[in-house]
Amino acid sequence: MANLNNSGEREQWGSKIGFILAAAGSAVGLGNLWKFPYMAGKNGGGAFVLVYFIILFLVGFTLMLAEIVLGRYTQLNAIGAYRKIGKKWAFVGALGVLAGFLILSFYSVVGGWVIAYLVKTLTGALNVTDAEVLGNMFGKLISGTTEPIFYHALFMIATFLIVLGGIGGGIEKSSKILMPGLFVMIIVLAIRSMTLPGAVEGIKYLLVPDFSKINIDVVLDALGQVFFSLSLGMGCMITYGSYLSKDSNIPESAVTIPLIDTGVALLAGLAVLPAVFAFGFEPSAGPGLIFITFPAVFAQMPFGTLFEIMFFILVLFAALSSSISLLEVCVAYVVDEWKMNRKVATVSLAFVIFLLGIPASLSFGPWAHITLLPGKGFFDTFDFIASNILLPLGGLLLCIVVGWIWGTDNAIKEATNEGQLEFKFASFWAFLVKYVGPVAIGIVFIRSLLG
Repeated sequence: MANLNNSGEREQWGSKIGFILAAAGSAVGLGNLWKFPYMAGKNGGGAFVLVYFIILFLVGFTLMLAEIVLGRYTQLNAIGAYRKIGKKWAFVGALGVLAGFLILSFYSVVGGWVIAYLVKTLTGALNVTDAEVLGNMFGKLISGTTEPIFYHALFMIATFLIVLGGIGGGIEKSSKILMPGLFVMIIVLAIRSMTLPGAVEGIKYLLVPDFSKINIDVVLDALGQVFFSLSLGMGCMITYGSYLSKDSNIPESAVTIPLIDTGVALLAGLAVLPAVFAFGFEPSAGPGLIFITFPAVFAQMPFGTLFEIMFFILVLFAALSSSISLLEVCVAYVVDEWKMNRKVATVSLAFVIFLLGIPASLSFGPWAHITLLPGKGFFDTFDFIASNILLPLGGLLLCIVVGWIWGTDNAIKEATNEGQLEFKFASFWAFLVKYVGPVAIGIVFIRSLLG
């Protein structure tokens, strides 16, 4: 049974806004909520934001349009889409499916940590101002055996239950709840953060660029953040694009989705950095911003528990909106290629991914001594293979296939619905996908391999 609805036709998004919210949800994830503020804090604040916006247009929009066009043209999963362009290119789609499979195995472990912290907030366990105590609490959680695996299982159950409902009844319906809810919460948190005493320094740091801070490291970090933040190179947008009707305005969607993603990242920066500055914490604290620094901030804030509950619900919503797209990439492949029933495919894949996540979770505790790559346990190995090899390689090959094999003329023809829609930047986009994209992604790829 293929990805079909009751009338025997391929499932489609029920509305334009449904697709936009689902695709934006795929892009908006944990990286927006902790990595963007952390990268901005590390790279000079406003200088990083400025460079990020420039690269977002040059690279993010370029690849986003390429993936959506390829999906809508072929009406197939990631592997089937590349095979339709040329049989020998099917392996590019396979890289994407494998990346989604691996990423979800460890992403769901982190999603489990978020659920655990939401529970801890509700029980008052995080009402602590000492960052060292909070650090020990976080270390105890992730190094455990039963507790992190239990929450990992809860996160996977939530993910597969949404995907089980299909495109309209599951992913689109949930996105119309998750994304508006996410926007409301992040705006409230940003306003609260910006109104704290001393927050103005954090706002200036994020929004006022210091051009002297811009160097090659800032540019490369911004390039990497744009690429990974938008879920590019793993077939998510190809898969979501395959459920679009033939009269959809793809260029408009390809601009809207990155802008929503960046808007959330910027709001996350305004929710995090002013509060961090207000209470004298380090803005470049990395993943600890979510699980150590921010709980300490909330504990010192008036009505902190209320805002902390809202924060972890926000993080959970962002994590789920991304995880459902990762699972859908794998499910779409199995349903299309293996002709498996969607429910069977979803449950089977979710269970296997859950099992693969167990060693990823245990690699912070009982299995910390086991390494697959030099100095890397299961979690870090899965992350390195997916993020440093499969994603940039997939993005690079996407540019080659769309730009040079299928051809930009065919891609533009599909994007404009056979010339019915106006696409003012078509020639410029063709130049970007053929020349700028491969060079930029090639740089990210080489840098990621070198660590």
